[in-house]
Amino acid sequence: MLKFWKKKPVDATPDQPTAPAAESAPASGFTHDTDAASLDHASPALDEALAETPPAPEPPQEDEATELAAVVEAATPAKRSWRERLSGSAFAKGLSSLFVRHPKLDDDLLDELETTLITADVGVEASTQLVEDLRKRMHKREFADAGALLAALRQSLIALLRPVAAPLDVSNRKPFVILTVGINGVGKTTTIGKLARRYRDEGRQVLLAAGDTFRAAAVEQLKTWGTRNNVPVISQGQDADAASVIFDALQAARSRNADVLIADTAGRLHTQGGLMDELGKIARVLKKLDPETPHEVLMVIDGTTGQNAVNQVRQFRQIVGVTGLVVTKLDGTAKGGVVFALAREFGLPIRYVGLGETATDLRVFDADAYVDGLLPASLGQG
Repeated sequence: MLKFWKKKPVDATPDQPTAPAAESAPASGFTHDTDAASLDHASPALDEALAETPPAPEPPQEDEATELAAVVEAATPAKRSWRERLSGSAFAKGLSSLFVRHPKLDDDLLDELETTLITADVGVEASTQLVEDLRKRMHKREFADAGALLAALRQSLIALLRPVAAPLDVSNRKPFVILTVGINGVGKTTTIGKLARRYRDEGRQVLLAAGDTFRAAAVEQLKTWGTRNNVPVISQGQDADAASVIFDALQAARSRNADVLIADTAGRLHTQGGLMDELGKIARVLKKLDPETPHEVLMVIDGTTGQNAVNQVRQFRQIVGVTGLVVTKLDGTAKGGVVFALAREFGLPIRYVGLGETATDLRVFDADAYVDGLLPASLGQG
């Protein structure tokens, strides 16, 4: 009689998912964040964060430091063209308006062209040389109209950049050691994160070294990038000896058979003697393990700093021997001409340029695409 009141057991819904299993370790077998003292310690907080991996059916759960970048990347499914990225620069806007105001081929056009190039940070010597060459050709009646002059300017600019458009090949050494340098605020740590993502997507095993022990929160920032990209980070902590951290990271990279080691360093002004000397120490310490390291000293430059970037490169070359450049923040307000000034002054390979916030906006430098992005497609157009 009381069976009617007896509560029946609740049947499990067939479609109800079971409790998720513990997240598997990265395919490489590396720990996300590694204490350089033990090389076995992982940060529990960072291990709990979901790494951004393509197979994941749901958006990755990330901390606040990377959430905004993830949203931006998700909202931009396709790469924007070089022209779309560079059209807002002072260089592009200046040239577009110049040819609108001066559609006729004359000396006034060339005079304003020279002013436009100089104000866009191409540099006085490079700008004068480019314009005087065009002026001689104009007086020889080589150009039928301003459109022909625009085409000649394009060829001259490309000729200036092609010798420095040299992609970085990380396959000829293992581990290939990249030492990144630059002043504060140029986007150095962000560039490292994007490089790690690029190399990981190429199927390489990547290790990061948190050598910026001078700036508060720099180590945690790099760890965040490591977690997001599923790349391990060797670190000690703020105020630790940077050379010791990077030395331990190279030992770890060799023992783990990593393909690429990217080492962060403290951002510094080229006038800060003590910090600049630390760079020399890092290079000397690395050579104790491998005389050929670092294989690349990659200097990150803010494209908005203009001619001051030339002074920065000059000083860093003397201290640590810069072998390649990354020019960031070229989208938006950057003048864009500093790339030409750097090419003419130093002839250093420009490995990558930053054209936006997402990982895919760190592009391998392409001289033709860069110039075409700055110049108007035709007269009267941006």
